[in-house]
Amino acid sequence: MRLLTNEKLIKRNAAIGKYTVIGGLAILIGGLIVSFTKQNDPDWQLVPFYTLLVGFLLSNVGTYYFNRYVREPRADQALEGALKGSDDRYYFYNYRLPASHVVVCPAGIYVIVPKFQAGKVEWDGKRWKHHGASLFRSIFGQEGLGNPNSEVASEIAALSKFLAKKVGGELTPVQGLIVFYSPQAQVEAKNAPIPAMHIKQLKEYLRKLPKGPSLNNEQIAKLNEAIGA
Repeated sequence: MRLLTNEKLIKRNAAIGKYTVIGGLAILIGGLIVSFTKQNDPDWQLVPFYTLLVGFLLSNVGTYYFNRYVREPRADQALEGALKGSDDRYYFYNYRLPASHVVVCPAGIYVIVPKFQAGKVEWDGKRWKHHGASLFRSIFGQEGLGNPNSEVASEIAALSKFLAKKVGGELTPVQGLIVFYSPQAQVEAKNAPIPAMHIKQLKEYLRKLPKGPSLNNEQIAKLNEAIGA
């Protein structure tokens, strides 16, 4: 497998995650101190409110970046480990394209949307449900499942537009996968509109797909040149 990962972006976003989390907590603590020490001073009455608002926003931004670029295994690390041993016909792009994680392989071009949710995740025929979600976990850093189908569709559209502009020629349609990489995830996705699986199944799933149109060597060269790889 040929791995192309934007390490600079990971390092930058990891720093954003660390410092915004620390900054948000510092502001929240500062507001708490003010609320106790200046509670009878009318000039300071609104300070705790503003520090709560700013601290909460910074903490949420920091948590978003921290979960993706600091907490290990990161999505790119988990996916790389799952695909380890694939031959040189596999190209794995992390944070180098409009879609965060892209695999180009003999079966085609695949956008991968990784999810770290633990517990049971189920497609009920109409929508995704996360049975392991709770208010407590949300408060302490676990993000909601959101709408994986919409995320995949958005990344497919962005990548398709990019490839048409930068690579050109006859292109196979970009496809999508949803991959849950928490060891505690239990995925039930029968008849889901977009294939979804636990990360342990990813390599075998791609290997068993019938070979189809993908990027040829010339197109891959153009793509790598376009991203400076």
